Amino acid sequence: MERVRDVSELPKAHLHLHFTGSMRPTTVLELADKYGVRLPEALTDALTSGEPPKLRATDERGWFRFQRLYDAARSCLRQPEDIQRLVREAAEEDIKDGSGWLEIQVDPTSYAPRLGGLIPALEIILDAVETSSRDTGLGMRVLVAANRMKHPLDARTLARLAVRYADRGIVGFGLSNDERRGMARDFDRAFHIAREGGLLSAPHGGELTGPSSVRDCLDDLDAHRIGHGVRAAEDPRLLKRLADRGVTCEVCPASNVALGVYEKPEDVPVRTLYDAGVPMALGADDPLLFGSRLAAQYDLVRRHHAFTDEELAELARQSVRASAAPEGMKGKLLAGVDDWLAQPV
Repeated sequence: MERVRDVSELPKAHLHLHFTGSMRPTTVLELADKYGVRLPEALTDALTSGEPPKLRATDERGWFRFQRLYDAARSCLRQPEDIQRLVREAAEEDIKDGSGWLEIQVDPTSYAPRLGGLIPALEIILDAVETSSRDTGLGMRVLVAANRMKHPLDARTLARLAVRYADRGIVGFGLSNDERRGMARDFDRAFHIAREGGLLSAPHGGELTGPSSVRDCLDDLDAHRIGHGVRAAEDPRLLKRLADRGVTCEVCPASNVALGVYEKPEDVPVRTLYDAGVPMALGADDPLLFGSRLAAQYDLVRRHHAFTDEELAELARQSVRASAAPEGMKGKLLAGVDDWLAQPV
């Protein structure tokens, strides 16, 4: 077998990681025990075995089951010190995987009831990110995400709050949850507020529904990046549009398979997007439930899509270029990619 370089040593940026989904399985189990939280059996089995739960979110019942497991894990986060632990451990895991920059995605309304309200919850999260970034050396910022399942007025509130705290480490605004609910155009005002405030527009699209979802993100939300975006591969004209505009798709291969978007890893259209010139940033999405972190996504692409080290290096460069990292940080990471490629194999 041809010798290859270690992808965990390849400098890269991580642009698609959800807050609760970033937790270590051992942390969820310890916090559940601490607070007396009874976790669903499917989640406990997955956390103890290391095998992702059997999920298929391509129908609404499957998505509800996925959300139930996710909400159960979130219910274990009850104190500021739990948030601090989550963020520190997420940073440590990313560093092990070669990440030099992490943009972690969070809807603070999900944590507000247990942390004293929306603003206190956001400030606790931002404090934890600032502290962990300083202590670990990982460049780390926050992307605030609205929920498609909630009223667009809630999204506007979040957008205004995100802009207000932009100087505390918020760099982008997203839109998550089931894209079959809530049309993108319903959230156009919230994204306008965010963009006017200098934040990146990074809504989810093109995961559970087809190319039209990606087009809506471009047309209605003026997306700089698309969370997932893989279904754009079904429309060559859309691929060209993404490539021409330089819109980066945050592709999460293991997540796509775990949720049943594609049957097997080789079905994820990574090669199609790459060959069409669409920029990509590989992401882990929710490693707590999908069982693999950032470096594993690069391994998957190498193993199932025959990406060479040169092509993996270009994917890493694309992730860095699409990030909100300062130019100095980008330059450092890009130079590191060149150094990785220069290593003998």
